[in-house]
Amino acid sequence: MTPTQRQTRTVERVAYVVAAVLAASGLLHLVVLVASGTTWEGPLSYRKAMTFGLSFGLTLASVAWATSFLRVRHRTLLLGAFTAVSVVEVALVTLQVWRRVPSHFNFETGFDTAVSYSLAAGGGVIIVTVLAFAVAAWRTTDLSPSMTLALRFGLVVLFAAMVVGAVMVADGVTLARGGQAQLAYTTAGSLKLVHAVTMHAVLVVPGLAWLLRHTPERRRTKAIQAAVGVYAVLIAGAVLAS
Repeated sequence: MTPTQRQTRTVERVAYVVAAVLAASGLLHLVVLVASGTTWEGPLSYRKAMTFGLSFGLTLASVAWATSFLRVRHRTLLLGAFTAVSVVEVALVTLQVWRRVPSHFNFETGFDTAVSYSLAAGGGVIIVTVLAFAVAAWRTTDLSPSMTLALRFGLVVLFAAMVVGAVMVADGVTLARGGQAQLAYTTAGSLKLVHAVTMHAVLVVPGLAWLLRHTPERRRTKAIQAAVGVYAVLIAGAVLAS
């Protein structure tokens, strides 16, 4: 194993460990939310720390696993950046939840402003890394047709999820800066379902391809094509519902 390969394996292991910690944080906040009897709604709810922990934990593990099939230039750097930003995003959101102030679109103090802009900057880093992985999926040609389709679809849809997140943040910041903070939370929240559905295609569809790896390739490809169609319908339904 070359030094570069050892580095990559180390970053992968770190990513999986961090993903487990983030998911555990999400589960812990679910317990806190239920035990406290507080609201599930609104920007101050423990639900936000729960969903960020679980979503980032699951997404980080999915990205680390899915990209292990690809030929990605600078994968160690990209996965390391994705891991670091995942920690920062969850940590800042969790911090603000425990401070009982909104994490996003909050410009009440200098510290809150720094948090809001840090979260937005972290989102930008995530978009760049996911785009790089999606491009690598389209350049990788030595995988089976079914896994190639699954990875390309999953990563492109994940990139779309990050773009939706960026739109949510941009709209919210514009409204909050214009003195309409409450409207910012309402407007951004309208796209949560689309964001959630698109984030996890990178696990569901490639995961199905992996589970069917002992199936004849022709049948597996048809199954993945059907899964892509079903997932596309789910995305369309989420868009309409939003």
